[in-house]
Amino acid sequence: MNNFKEFWNQYKGAIIGVIIAIIILITRLHDLILAIVVIFLGAFVGNYIQQNKEDVKEKLKKFIDKM
Repeated sequence: MNNFKEFWNQYKGAIIGVIIAIIILITRLHDLILAIVVIFLGAFVGNYIQQNKEDVKEKLKKFIDKM
């Protein structure tokens, strides 16, 4: 019993993570989570481009010229 307590204390974060991952895969919540991440990334990139228009234009020009 003492070994089990040591094992649990050492690996409880990993065990809980695996259980949560299994629940997410079973309920297909990963599609929703992925969609939310993509939405936030799109908002972040759009905001960055809007705030730094000139820098983005210069970097894009340099990238196109290299091609």
